[in-house]
Amino acid sequence: MKLLLKIIGGFLATILLIVVLLFLFDYDYLLKGIQVVYFQGHKTAYIDDYTEFENRVIESGENFDEWPLSPDYNKTTPAGRLQKTNEELGTVAFLIIKNDSIWYEKYAPNYGIDSKTNSFSMAKSITVALLGKAIKDAYIKSLNQPVGDFLPEFNKDKQAALTVGDLASMSSGLNWDEDYYNPFSQTAKAYFGDDIRKEALNLKVIEEPGNAFKYLSGNTILLGMVIEKATGQELSTYLSDSFWKPLGMKENAFWQLDSEESGMEKAYCCIASNARDFARFGKLFKDNGKWNGEQLLDSEFVETATKARFEDSPQYGYGFWLSDYKGKEIFYMRGILGQYVIVVPEDDLIIVRLGHELIPRKEGENHAKDFFIYIDEAYKMLANGSKTAP
Repeated sequence: MKLLLKIIGGFLATILLIVVLLFLFDYDYLLKGIQVVYFQGHKTAYIDDYTEFENRVIESGENFDEWPLSPDYNKTTPAGRLQKTNEELGTVAFLIIKNDSIWYEKYAPNYGIDSKTNSFSMAKSITVALLGKAIKDAYIKSLNQPVGDFLPEFNKDKQAALTVGDLASMSSGLNWDEDYYNPFSQTAKAYFGDDIRKEALNLKVIEEPGNAFKYLSGNTILLGMVIEKATGQELSTYLSDSFWKPLGMKENAFWQLDSEESGMEKAYCCIASNARDFARFGKLFKDNGKWNGEQLLDSEFVETATKARFEDSPQYGYGFWLSDYKGKEIFYMRGILGQYVIVVPEDDLIIVRLGHELIPRKEGENHAKDFFIYIDEAYKMLANGSKTAP
């Protein structure tokens, strides 16, 4: 019995020492990660995890715009490849919106039209949309305005050359560690930590900004801070007034905060909403910033955001991923677990997919294989539907 007590005591002492060391070396956020992920039976962040964090409400308005249903709504059954992909990757929502009407819509069991799931990095596109609105509202002069005008920490030396457009186009030259699987990386700390403002303000420009694309979540955190400072509003409030209400969103949404105390939205990530409401951002940018006759975003900003900034990085614009698949100009919002709002303007087509997993990209690949599968299968379904139409 004494031996057993010694073993238990030694184990508890070791755990206590580890906890103390985590706090001493500023790694206590790992405890939050263990609680949110492993204690819930997961190995990484997951689409329903927003309930484990502090959130701020993105309020919808009193009136909402219902998506019209196509006369051919759900009349075409997806082929086996799409069904297999959706099953294997845990798709919870799949929509095809053609000519501004929902043509096909399918949800997994326990999910439906109003189900909220984590946007992950699709929030980057929405934060860039907020930048466009802040420019239109004259809070920010242009994409070329220095970040140092809003955050004094960035008005000296190399930092002074950094612009808000560099943040939006992922060309900041910042020393951010974009590692999703290292628990000690800045990305992990941003997700589970309690003060992302502090993390972002400690960043340094180590490469000439505005010269080359490099995807860094820290860019969008700083961009969110700029928008906060410029507008004098919380991001969720500005998003509600700028888009959630004008776009006629049906449901309130939630934006994860780093903590109740700091209260900063994770600008690079983590808006919990539903497929139909996420799709409205695709329609807004497809229609050059106009919604119901009102110009919510300047059309020139939309054009800039959905075109590549750098010739050698044609896969990214300002907040949006880009592709010329099938010879078409495609832009899309993307989240780490295969969250997509895919827009093909020339065909008046929007494809939305939300789910648990994606097919991981290999080194050198700009787009995941499932991205192409969803496009291929959507076009097959549309072609089959046109053959059977009366």
